[in-house]
Amino acid sequence: MGLNLGRRLTAVRELFWVRTPVPSLRGRTVLITGAASGIGRATAVAAAREGARLVLTDLQVDALDEVVAEVAGQGGVVAYHSAGDVSDYEWVASFARAVDAEVGVMDVVMNVAGISAWGTVENLQHRHWRKIVDVNLMGPIHVIECFVPQMVRRGSGGQLVNVSSAAGLLALPWHSAYSASKFGIRGVSEVLRYDLRRHGIGVSLVCPGGVATPLVGTVEIVGLDRSDPRVAKQVDGFHKIAVTPEKAAAAIIRGVTKNKYMVYTSFDVRFGYWWARKFALPYEVAMRIANNRFDHLSRLSGVGQVD
Repeated sequence: MGLNLGRRLTAVRELFWVRTPVPSLRGRTVLITGAASGIGRATAVAAAREGARLVLTDLQVDALDEVVAEVAGQGGVVAYHSAGDVSDYEWVASFARAVDAEVGVMDVVMNVAGISAWGTVENLQHRHWRKIVDVNLMGPIHVIECFVPQMVRRGSGGQLVNVSSAAGLLALPWHSAYSASKFGIRGVSEVLRYDLRRHGIGVSLVCPGGVATPLVGTVEIVGLDRSDPRVAKQVDGFHKIAVTPEKAAAAIIRGVTKNKYMVYTSFDVRFGYWWARKFALPYEVAMRIANNRFDHLSRLSGVGQVD
């Protein structure tokens, strides 16, 4: 009787509390995709400083080699690295087999790689939708498929980190294709948060707002002429409120070591998501105003107008 009562009490306790699977990165093996630039690069450097053994990948060969050299130059450890495309399942599966053989099972898996393109539905082409979903949603799914089952079988827990976006929480103008991917990975993360809990694997969903990465300068805005001074002014305004990749990386590391589910890199996203949930009508009005501003900017730039 006493044993059964103890088990029931333990089961009830575990509904409300779970231990932090990875309280420190020291000595842990950490996989980071998109490691050659932006948030991925900053997170790789930060994790190495915390004592992690890194497994890194990115599409950019030379830039990835530079990160490996930077980490090594600071006394960090890159146990394995290889350049490849996470949207290619066969490549990810081959990469995972090589990592399993050379390094072993991951303690932390971070899906950071991502791309973006903005535009209205009449301007976005099929290639935009397909590429964004392939990289931002199917890429993380490929990594999850190929690396997380080993963590489950090992039985000693770990942490899965998926990078979504403010556009995975809020209806930002012209972000329909991007939001399709970022809302998607948010849904995957929400389910895995509960599915993996019994295996001692935590899940962190990172929702950055503006982050000053190369993606900002190169993102394709379909329907806007980026060379137009008025468009450039708006992009410059974004840079002024964007946080550094290093600040975003610090938030991610804290999220892992504290087993936080929602990880924000800036207050504006946290506040915006709270506002959207608590005040539906004002949120809708704010989104309409933002959309009207984008539409006005499009008309000013003259792109897509019919003579």
